[in-house]
Amino acid sequence: MRTLFQRFVGLGFGLVLATLLGAGCAYRLGPSSGVEPGARSVAVQPFENRTVEPRVTDSLSTSLRSQLQQEGTYRLERHGDADILVAGEVIDIYRREESFQARDIRTVRDYRFTIVAHVTATDRRTGKKLLDRSVEGHTMLRVQEDLASVERQAMPLLTDNLARNITSMLVDGSW
Repeated sequence: MRTLFQRFVGLGFGLVLATLLGAGCAYRLGPSSGVEPGARSVAVQPFENRTVEPRVTDSLSTSLRSQLQQEGTYRLERHGDADILVAGEVIDIYRREESFQARDIRTVRDYRFTIVAHVTATDRRTGKKLLDRSVEGHTMLRVQEDLASVERQAMPLLTDNLARNITSMLVDGSW
């Protein structure tokens, strides 16, 4: 006859085994859009800059190309013979107060740094717009003596976040 302890151990082992087996059923490797990795190609065209921030589009293009290569769903092409052409314009860059000093609620401690770009992805063969919307990227800035230097140093982080968001929309097909 089994003891009560042996029953609980057996039941616990069974529950853990069922949980582990059930958790793996919904997971799938590869792109979530159903596109075969590398089956289609994408070219990133230079973005237009509608802000006063210099060289932001260079940083964004570099980040977007890097994200697309790292993600692997699409082959990255340098010329216009790609299946999908990605273009856009950086519309706005701004910061908003996120937190304040503990003893002085008028002095900002952190800013939320935001970039907004309007992105279009067009199927080169059909001319159909696959993506045509505004996308945002964010990062946090800790206020120091020279806010301009902090913003300049945070720009690659900001464009990386925007590039991740654009890549996610392209790959997951949330158009």
